[in-house]
Amino acid sequence: MTRHAGGTADPCATLVDLQRYPVLDPDAGFVGAAREELGRQGWCELPGFVPAGALGILVEDAASLAPAAWRSEGIGTAYLAAPPPDAPAGDPRRWTGRYGTGVVAYDLFPPGSPLRRLYEWEPLRSFVEAILGRGQLYRYADPFGALNLAVMTEDDELQWHFDQTDFVVSLALQAATEGGDFEVAPLIRTDRDECLEAVSQVLSGASEEVRRIEMVPGTLLVFEGRRSIHRVSPVRGNVARLVALLAYDTKPGTVSTPALRKARYGRER
Repeated sequence: MTRHAGGTADPCATLVDLQRYPVLDPDAGFVGAAREELGRQGWCELPGFVPAGALGILVEDAASLAPAAWRSEGIGTAYLAAPPPDAPAGDPRRWTGRYGTGVVAYDLFPPGSPLRRLYEWEPLRSFVEAILGRGQLYRYADPFGALNLAVMTEDDELQWHFDQTDFVVSLALQAATEGGDFEVAPLIRTDRDECLEAVSQVLSGASEEVRRIEMVPGTLLVFEGRRSIHRVSPVRGNVARLVALLAYDTKPGTVSTPALRKARYGRER
């Protein structure tokens, strides 16, 4: 078992494949390659980040939390906002699609939760910070949104959308029986150009830019969701799709608005 400098056992270190991923002492060569992959394709995959021997611990933790998930479903736009009033018919900003999912808020993870301990583990924050290369990284200060468990069951899905944050860090825990595929058209828009025609092609099913990122339990994924439109296809079967969402920001003190809390978690406090 890995130990801190003072000789104290570090339980989080047993949840990560430290032979494969230099979390405790980020290697410049590895981090550089991961950062290049992120910049080139809009995501960086770390398969086997949680080794098979430890994955069961996190899945058991997630399964115990899943019944507490707040369920929400409805129709949303690809931009997670109302379309501009002057957007013409056929504008992709007017497109809508169905979403249905369950989410467990951070404050429902008990202090002893292995998933919570992993998220709050300082070496993991430093490791993600090194891969992103955007300066100091902070864990969310939001009591609901800092760490989430996404629970998707039969017929759940997420419509095509862009994230409202620059990046997302997720940990795949359990794949659904069928479906629940993560599909993405990477880096399809820029800060200066919405590239509406390319987005329209994705929404109509005519784009050749769409890629599928396989749902492999134990994989840590760093993803540029603001510039890459993506979706989760409908879930089928009686096995839930379970993914931990680890929230970080380049600014300290990040919290959600009361309206966002109400919509996502069913409560404001």
